[in-house]
Parts: sequence; structure tokens; C-alpha cells
Amino acid sequence: MHAGRSNGKGAVLALLAMAIYATHDAVVKTLGERYSAVQIVFFAALLSFPILSLILLNDKREGHLRPIHPWWVLVRAVCTVITGVSAFYAFSHLPLAQVYPILFAMPLLITVLAIPVLGEKVGLHRWAAVIIGLIGVLIVVRPGQAELGLGHIAALTAALCGSVAAIIIRKIGHEERSVVLLLSPLLGNFLAMGAALPLVWVPLELRDLGLLAVVALFGLTGAFLQILAYREGEAAIVAPMQYSQIVWAVVYGWFFFDEGIDGPTMLGAGVVIASGTYIVWRESTANVSQNRPVLETRGRTETVTTPRSSLLQRALNLTGRSGTR
Repeated sequence: MHAGRSNGKGAVLALLAMAIYATHDAVVKTLGERYSAVQIVFFAALLSFPILSLILLNDKREGHLRPIHPWWVLVRAVCTVITGVSAFYAFSHLPLAQVYPILFAMPLLITVLAIPVLGEKVGLHRWAAVIIGLIGVLIVVRPGQAELGLGHIAALTAALCGSVAAIIIRKIGHEERSVVLLLSPLLGNFLAMGAALPLVWVPLELRDLGLLAVVALFGLTGAFLQILAYREGEAAIVAPMQYSQIVWAVVYGWFFFDEGIDGPTMLGAGVVIASGTYIVWRESTANVSQNRPVLETRGRTETVTTPRSSLLQRALNLTGRSGTR
């Protein structure tokens, strides 16, 4: 470990970031009782735009806003928008403790996508972890035994599209400006959600506007704490802290939404978490992974309200002790 770095401090910062993210999701669920996911995503992103704009103005590196890889940037923007509205829909219609294990499948999907996109060579150990982890997702969803609703499909869509967006960052992130990669999903959100907004519009109450501001603030705060966590601790220690969100899901679900917890969901969550943690450990082992796609993804599913922390770090010129890609 590099001098001056503290894995303990990094882990604590990551746990705090995940607690804030989980609170962000609980507020989304509260708003989802009255508003469409489209309306929530649109206004939460709109409220986060002024703060994000100040951050982006800090990027003083010379360059233009024309993408170097326009098609990759477009696909990433579309996937990020879909991830956001799908995740918000899932949080609104499923118990929190069911949504997280499905989203936790992202490291498994990223590992598979890294093969064609990055040329990653995945050995037997990681393939086994992927297969076992996907079995864990099936345990949570229980097709044929439990009713499979739009919420489950939305969560699976968010995991898949979030994985595609994440792997594209690993593909082009070292060439594209962070401003381009952060602004393109925001622009896509305003265009797509703005076009759909009249179809689902419900007048906003002042209290709910305040909750939308909380969603915007907590999304960015979580990202900043993740930056600090990865600057302090090693990725192999910090990355698994994302799974602590399942604890908050149980707590918030129990106390605020009258959501129970069942054995298959917790069993499936445990299988997915164990598989994802094993993949992180394998990637951190010398000479196992050339690209370290999961470690470099840095945790949380990216939406327009929870931007990729590594991109914010680049925009703020905070390469610091750990660097970023």
C-alpha cells in the first residue's frame, strides 16, 4: 500500500457513501409512490445540473466538446438514461432488498462484457464466479415461483445498461474528456425524459420538490465521498463496501415501507455478493486481469443523479494518490 494511504479510512468513507446512496434510493422510493420515474429522474437531474456545471467548469484542460468516439459516447448516454429511469422504476415498485441484489449483478455482467469490448481474458475462476452469481440473481427473482413484474424487468435492465455504460468508460475514458462523458447523459436525459414528461405529469408539491433536491444533493455527495474513499484506500478494499447498501435496504424497508425480508432474497443476495467480492479479489491479484474492469468501475450504478465518481475526479483534477481512468 502507498505511504499515507489508509484502507480503514477508505472503507469508512465508502460505507458512508453507500449509506448516503441508499438514502437517495429510499427518497426515490418515497417519491415513486406519487410520481412517475420519468418525472423524478427529470427534475432530480435538473436540480443537480447547477452544481455539476460548476464542477465541469473546473476542467481547464484544452479541448472541445466534440466526442472523439461519437458512437460510443451516444451508446453510453442512452444506456445511462435507461439505467436511471429503470432503476428509479424498480425502487418505486419493488422492495429495496430485492432491487439491490439484482443491481449487484453488474460486476458479473461487466466481467463478461470486458471480453469482447476490452479483450479481457477471463479465466476459469472468474467464469465460475459469474455463473454462480447469476444463479444468485435467479434465486432472488425466482422465475416460475414468484410473480415476475415490470419492477424485476426494470432492475435487470438497469443492471445490464449500467454495465454497458461502465465498460464503455473503460474503453474510451482515457481518450474522451470527462466533460463530454458527464454532459452527454445529462443532455440525453433532458431530451428523452423531457419529451415523455407531458405523458406522466403530476403537479409537484413543494415538499416533494424539496425531496427531489435531496435526491440531487445526495447523489453528488455520495460520488464525492467515493472519490475520497478511493484516494485513501486500495480499490480491493473499498469496492466491496458497495454491498453494505443491502443492510440499509433492509433497515429502510422495514421501518419506512413496511417491507418484510424473505429467505430466498437474502440467500440470493449472499450468493451475488460473494461472487462479486471474489471477482474483485481475483482482479486485484497480480497477473490475473489486464484491464481490471470491475475494480476500475468503482462501485455504484451510474445514473444522471449519481454520476461516475471517477469522471468527477478527473473533472476536478483530483488524480491524487490513486489516480483514475
